[in-house]
Amino acid sequence: MARSGFAFRLTLIVVTALLVAGAVSYFAWRQSVPGVRAELAPAPKFIGLRTPLTLSLRAARGGVRSVEVVVVQGSTRAVVAQQAFPEPVANEQRLEITMAAKELGLQEGAATLEVRARDGFRRPIRVDHRPIVSAPVTIDLTPPSLEVLGATHYLHQGGGGLATLRVKGAARSGVKVGDVFFPAFPAGAADSGLAVALFALPWNLPDLTTITAWADDEAGNSVSRPLPAELKPRRFPSGTVELTEQFLSTKLPELLPERGTIAREQFVAAFLTVNRDLRKKAEDTKRQLAIRTQPRPLWEGAFIQPRNTKVFSNFAESRSYRYNGQQVDTAVHLGYDLASLKHSPVPAANSGVVVFAAPLTIYGNTVVVDHGLGLQTLYGHLSSIEVKEGDQVKQGQALGRTGITGLAVGDHLHYEVLIGGVSVTPVEWWDGRWIRDHVGRPLREANIPLLQSEFPAGASDERPAAPTRKRRAARPERG
Repeated sequence: MARSGFAFRLTLIVVTALLVAGAVSYFAWRQSVPGVRAELAPAPKFIGLRTPLTLSLRAARGGVRSVEVVVVQGSTRAVVAQQAFPEPVANEQRLEITMAAKELGLQEGAATLEVRARDGFRRPIRVDHRPIVSAPVTIDLTPPSLEVLGATHYLHQGGGGLATLRVKGAARSGVKVGDVFFPAFPAGAADSGLAVALFALPWNLPDLTTITAWADDEAGNSVSRPLPAELKPRRFPSGTVELTEQFLSTKLPELLPERGTIAREQFVAAFLTVNRDLRKKAEDTKRQLAIRTQPRPLWEGAFIQPRNTKVFSNFAESRSYRYNGQQVDTAVHLGYDLASLKHSPVPAANSGVVVFAAPLTIYGNTVVVDHGLGLQTLYGHLSSIEVKEGDQVKQGQALGRTGITGLAVGDHLHYEVLIGGVSVTPVEWWDGRWIRDHVGRPLREANIPLLQSEFPAGASDERPAAPTRKRRAARPERG
């Protein structure tokens, strides 16, 4: 009996020890499960009058139950955001927050941004009272100073302009045309605050669009000033392109190689893919290339139009595409089509740096040259490319030769001028007088010697040719 009693007690002790060890391990595991993690984008250094913040929350277990964002400054505890999430709770939550320091009762100076969050996972000891983010920030309620020194006085739809600014205390500055922002670039001594911004007015600019100089700082404080300019409307041409079976059977497989052979009954659907999806892809690429610009002008004087070329399609021409007597689509042509002899040399319109030299969907083999300050030129439908990305080119230097690549109707050059990725009429930049009056004058008003010449009248020895056609058939190049 004694032995059996001892064995029982020993067994009980062992079982109890195992149960205790298991319980301790279990509770230790539950306690070790990490709580909600937070990520702030951008990581805030300043909080201003209206500072945007994206807060991403992630729970390992139990879902995100609630979150609180506060700013602590001395005895002030200002609640920026507070939210409880309804069932069923998700393991990931994302909040867009605007921090308005003045409305929160904060003063300029140092403060701390804190984030607390709860998940639905039970732990032996709660840790929800501890902030998962505690970041030092500076409260800044003072917007940058911004002065407009000069600007292009007469602006046209589909044209460009330049503004000269004096900016202090800004992280970004430039010109806003509606919601489209064109950055300014420093000019003069670093402490002068002088800046210049080239900007574009889209061909389809809505009436009553505001055009303002604008700046903001790291805290999100912004300031704007109207530009002293008069906006003049323009009328743009229209034209018709007749799509033939021969043209479509040649071009569609070239532009949509992944589809292989395209049957006649699929021509219209395939053309819509090219004219809409591939055209949009090209426009997106042009906007992305605008970022790769030099902060100083690389050009000098008027831009040149290739010699002995004839214009057969204008800027901002509304095109109607017809197939078998029916309109199948429309598009707007954002450049000039210039034709001469087959495989003619294509000269750089002005000096700059090549930022793109490759096929570009509907434009075929394409070269884009950056001339600085957001000003770029595009050369499309080339049969060959004779430069590479990163090359410095001089005005008149051959970039390639004309061709029929892309969605080309016959051998020609598709030529565009872009400001900040927005297409503008090339005619202005072919005109030395226009550059002198619309670009040079605002620089002179601000006494900024940014460009190397005064662009005397008649600086351009090549004038744009008069457009000639209205209706044409889309046929592949012969010979």
